Amino acid sequence: MDVRYERQLKRGMLEMIVLKMISKAPSYGYQLLSDMDGESEGLFKIKEGTLYPILYRLEDDGMITSQWSVPKDKEVSKKYYVITPEGERTLGELIDLWKRYEQAVSRVLEEQR
Repeated sequence: MDVRYERQLKRGMLEMIVLKMISKAPSYGYQLLSDMDGESEGLFKIKEGTLYPILYRLEDDGMITSQWSVPKDKEVSKKYYVITPEGERTLGELIDLWKRYEQAVSRVLEEQR
């Protein structure tokens, strides 16, 4: 399959997926990359250069906030992302919209030719 089609499909849903991951628990960038890869069985294996612009956009839009952890011992401080009430509301709307799209696409694909 042409990689362009896969990229286009991913691009449309990555913000929703990132918001969902952050809604489960405050997360930092590398953790998000790892969790998205694992939970999607590799389908959402993305690079830092894709993730961080999404995080910055979500933060600019008030969907998430960030806070630095306090380093302990030799630990390095990490920037954790936390979903806001606005982000929770938007995530619910995105999930509802996704379900409607999923149903409509399934109907179209299941039609007999």
